Amino acid sequence: MTAPNATTSSATPPASGAGAPLHRVTVLLYSDDRTTRDAVRAAVGRRPAKDVEVQRWHECATADAVVGAVEAERFDILILDGEAAKVGGLGLARQLKNEVYDCPPIIVLTGRPQDSWLAAWSQADLAVPHPLDPATVASAVATLARGATPRA
Repeated sequence: MTAPNATTSSATPPASGAGAPLHRVTVLLYSDDRTTRDAVRAAVGRRPAKDVEVQRWHECATADAVVGAVEAERFDILILDGEAAKVGGLGLARQLKNEVYDCPPIIVLTGRPQDSWLAAWSQADLAVPHPLDPATVASAVATLARGATPRA
């Protein structure tokens, strides 16, 4: 997969002076399925890692809403459901990567592990297959929040 773009997440130095800075991020979550959106938010939680905090979630149920939101404001991470009806997250990821200047890093939710080639085609930074494993989803968000280069 491609390396993530630089994120605009704010990093706050730790209060004790030890450890890594706290990365605060805003996340846009796209799925036409409310159950999937709930599962992703529950998996990530408020603190997907000790040094990463989700400040705000912005949920979208349509591709048009995603495009409008990305054009209107800056998000640190986009999570797009590849199984969404009408416009899937894989095609939407490719569109955003090709049309949005300095597009935020994208995590796509694929239908199964064998769909990783589709995630690569979509230019997503990371892919997480269904069924969603909470540790994997949280780790993906934490990796992109830190601005680290993900491993394909």
